[in-house]
Amino acid sequence: MRKWPLLNKYIFKMKTSPILLSFIFIQTLILSGHSQTKSGLSDAELSMAKISALTAIGDLDNLDAALNKGLDNGLTINQIKEELVHLYAYSGFPRSLMAINTLIPVLEKRKKDGIEDKVGEEPTAVEVDDKYQLGKDVLADLTGVKDRPKTGYAEAVPIIEVFLKEHLFADIFKRGVLTYREREIITVSALISLGNLEPMARGHMSISMRLGISESQISDILNMIAKEIDLERANKGKVLLSEITLNKALNSSIKTKNDDSDKIFPKGEKINTPVFTGTAWLTSLVEADDVNTIAAGVVTFKPGARTFWHQHPAGQIILVLSGEGYYQEEGGSKKTLQKGDVIKCPPNLAHWHGASLDREFVQIAITGRENGPTQWFKGVSDKQYLGN
Repeated sequence: MRKWPLLNKYIFKMKTSPILLSFIFIQTLILSGHSQTKSGLSDAELSMAKISALTAIGDLDNLDAALNKGLDNGLTINQIKEELVHLYAYSGFPRSLMAINTLIPVLEKRKKDGIEDKVGEEPTAVEVDDKYQLGKDVLADLTGVKDRPKTGYAEAVPIIEVFLKEHLFADIFKRGVLTYREREIITVSALISLGNLEPMARGHMSISMRLGISESQISDILNMIAKEIDLERANKGKVLLSEITLNKALNSSIKTKNDDSDKIFPKGEKINTPVFTGTAWLTSLVEADDVNTIAAGVVTFKPGARTFWHQHPAGQIILVLSGEGYYQEEGGSKKTLQKGDVIKCPPNLAHWHGASLDREFVQIAITGRENGPTQWFKGVSDKQYLGN
């Protein structure tokens, strides 16, 4: 059985889908013992992320050191200045101005000490007739979505949507000095560090990945936040990254067929009972009756789906037809099931079973009914599903 690291306890306080919380790729986001690899952020990019995080929360004492380190790592003076300009849109003018005031003596002291920092590219003013359209075009470039309908804040307070397009995505994003990639690294770091901004953080994480920032590189940001800013906020960021990566993996790797031509048994009807997490289907093969007290059925679990805890008064046998799944008895460890595996569950022993996170799972359940129906208990928690 595979052993994956458990999520921090704080994650399970969040109101998120069990599938999202338990995504298997969470293993890449281990907060301890992380070392930068070739696929990680560069030293300069990591400095940008740290400057952003400290600016967002107003930690000026540590920001002083981070600014010096950023310059040592090759950031130009204008890159840092532009970062602090960019951040006012996400953390507010007060935080941005305080950070700029912190930068001024840093630069003066370095100059006095004989350190010649590179000034770098100068920003450019945006001069177009229609800034709103430019902002829409920039946002479309970032997200890959054109002409999205106005909902939520844009529908409730239309002027804020105008400000967002004209100022943030036109005036700021088009000033140059920083690439879109660098601006997204800065933005993600600020939003996660501020906390309780999950919708915006999720959106900018998705943009980051679309721009070529890898899961490992976003992990670098989260690792830095866990160490330097706040562990709980970093863990919430882990959940968001898990969600994005899960959706991406499911969309690209899991092929759901529209027919059952390659299956021994048809998928059957969708199970619409409250004792399953996720989506599953049932094909009944044998109904228990007065003559034969054994019931048999094929259950197809979508990736991430599983039963609640339950027990059978007369026991149950599970035959695995295809895919990969999990099975766990109360007080025991979780087992990974593959095609051809057989499970014999004793009577009146609480257990659960279901699919792994990235593969469909198909089983035949043979259940004795002579001693009464299945007895259902509470759902399988995210921690149990992720556990050993």
